[in-house]
Amino acid sequence: MPDYDYQSDARPFSTVLDDIGAKTDDKLYLGELINAFGERGFGALMVFFGLINAIASPIPGSTTLLGAPLLVICLHLVTRRDQLWMPAWALKTSLPRSSYRATIDKVRKPLIQIERLSRPRFSIMSSEVSEVLIGIVTSLLTVIIMLPLFGGNLFPSLFVALFGFGLMQRDGALIGAAWLGVAGFCVFVWAAWSLIVSATTFSLQWIQQVF
Repeated sequence: MPDYDYQSDARPFSTVLDDIGAKTDDKLYLGELINAFGERGFGALMVFFGLINAIASPIPGSTTLLGAPLLVICLHLVTRRDQLWMPAWALKTSLPRSSYRATIDKVRKPLIQIERLSRPRFSIMSSEVSEVLIGIVTSLLTVIIMLPLFGGNLFPSLFVALFGFGLMQRDGALIGAAWLGVAGFCVFVWAAWSLIVSATTFSLQWIQQVF
């Protein structure tokens, strides 16, 4: 597996993503990504895998595999590990660099716009306690992402990416926006489930009356 040292923490995240895609190697290894993101670590990988899963969400089953490393990363936040650990076999997994470039091209413009607006603020939102809470909720979101749901993984994936970007940039406003998104998503799921239960109950009662 190739080993690169991008020294990424001095440069914008979008530039690091572009530099990874600019390499001539056909394969992009997970170990290379972890090394490339440097001290950005957990947040950067949450952004990357969150966006990858968001793009893959309409394809049933794909997020089950892509969500596995994301779950490991989110659990690291819960356990307060300082360094990311991945099994050796996972570090050697790879994807075609051409597929990586195509994925980054889809999200590059909005990513740069958010990057320009973000800055360190509201430090309480990225404190140690907050990171544990973020780890818990993103782990639960990742479990949803890994379910074989047609398109149902999109918003959880985006929320995980937003949490990751907020942690990476130490931007409490982005983290707050992610929390609001999760709250809205929970309300939507509860309302949808209540509607389904009510409709099912009404249908069963109507069938009983007819027969």
